[in-house]
Amino acid sequence: MKYKLASQGIIKLSDAVLSVFNEYRQLEKGDAEAGGTLLGRFILESSDIVIDKVTVPMERDIRKRCYFKRNREDHQKVVYSIWEESRGTCNYLGEWHTHPEPHPTPSSHDLKEWEKVLENTVYDAEELFFLIIGTKSIGVWVGNKASLKIKKLTRC
Repeated sequence: MKYKLASQGIIKLSDAVLSVFNEYRQLEKGDAEAGGTLLGRFILESSDIVIDKVTVPMERDIRKRCYFKRNREDHQKVVYSIWEESRGTCNYLGEWHTHPEPHPTPSSHDLKEWEKVLENTVYDAEELFFLIIGTKSIGVWVGNKASLKIKKLTRC
């Protein structure tokens, strides 16, 4: 699955990542939200990005029907481990979570949290990505570190 970037590049979600997202879709009434971090690579000599790994819900995360809060320390350990194993080529690229709606839109809470992530997280890029996995589609947004503006991306 690919989405257009303003830089004329694309962001691609690998099949492995799509498979993980499919596992956590909230298809039943009692299913709690799930989420984690996005990890991937900047493709050299292009503006393309590939998300090929994600962290998944962990024991100390808070999961409710319409709320997810990840435990930063637990997810950070995984992010750091993957970064080290890849010799710095697999980078933190953003956050993902699910919504119990067909075509997801961010809540006001989501937008405030994303702004906090943009302001307070240490990362190499100028932008971070925020994905919401709905029951029928995936919404992808990009947030700019400098302006804190968040824009929805369109699928290629």
